[in-house]
Amino acid sequence: MANKPNQGTGTGAATKQKIRIEEPRLYKVIFHNDDFTTMEFVTDILRTVFNKPTEEAVVLMMKVHREGSAVVGVYSYDVAMTKASLATSMARQEGFPLNITCEPE
Repeated sequence: MANKPNQGTGTGAATKQKIRIEEPRLYKVIFHNDDFTTMEFVTDILRTVFNKPTEEAVVLMMKVHREGSAVVGVYSYDVAMTKASLATSMARQEGFPLNITCEPE
């Protein structure tokens, strides 16, 4: 006799699986100060790549300048790495040694 569709195995044992969904890990994008990258360039990068309003970009740029580094954004891994890579590439094209790192939050 053929088994009917949706018919169990006959063991009577039900298996429940718990599915655990975790939020993706976030990464901080950090700008580091140097003696060569201009304040204007850093502000422009913060506005164009990181979509910061002008006022916030200036505040972040000054924090990098005064304190040596600043977290400019927190993103998923792919977004953080893409933004950091794009900003670094733009800095190199302009001849600036801007150092940008990404660290887990």
